[in-house]
Amino acid sequence: MYKAQEVEKEVLDFWKKNKIFEKLRKKNKNGKKWRFLDGPITANNPMGVHHAWGRTYKDLFHRFRAMQ
Repeated sequence: MYKAQEVEKEVLDFWKKNKIFEKLRKKNKNGKKWRFLDGPITANNPMGVHHAWGRTYKDLFHRFRAMQ
């Protein structure tokens, strides 16, 4: 197993053991609601690196909002 996979497993185990996601949901339960709609990449062209960049930014945005 690659080192990155080992680290990811350790982090996921930590989150599960300490119920981090449940705590996050409880913390944000009465917060302001927000939505983010994301359409398909493209139906007509092959995926390009710019699509991956966009997906990365969208993922970071969700994580940022969750941590606020």
